[in-house]
Amino acid sequence: MSIVAGVLIGVVAALHVFFLVLEMFLWTKPLGRRVFNNDVEFARATATLAANQGLYNGFLAAGLGWGLVSGELDIRLFFLGCVVVAGLYGAATVSPRILYVQAVPAVLAGVAALLV
Repeated sequence: MSIVAGVLIGVVAALHVFFLVLEMFLWTKPLGRRVFNNDVEFARATATLAANQGLYNGFLAAGLGWGLVSGELDIRLFFLGCVVVAGLYGAATVSPRILYVQAVPAVLAGVAALLV
């Protein structure tokens, strides 16, 4: 694996750890509400849903970490593909911004991983 691919995959994994923290622990706090543009009432009402979503982001980060540690291209590509699909779905259903924050970095990491 190239250094560039490893760094990009690490960035995608780190982003998903950050999403986990935002959704599981900061959803109702000022930073979480600001990032997701939620008011206090909505944040409180949806905190359990957000925590569940954050847990799934943690699973994506764990899978990407597994791929980095194992050195297995198939594992890295599988989890990057999951991130891309989630990013496309989020962009279509929640906010186009998700495409750039989530899917594009994963695509770039996948391309870099394939260019070995």
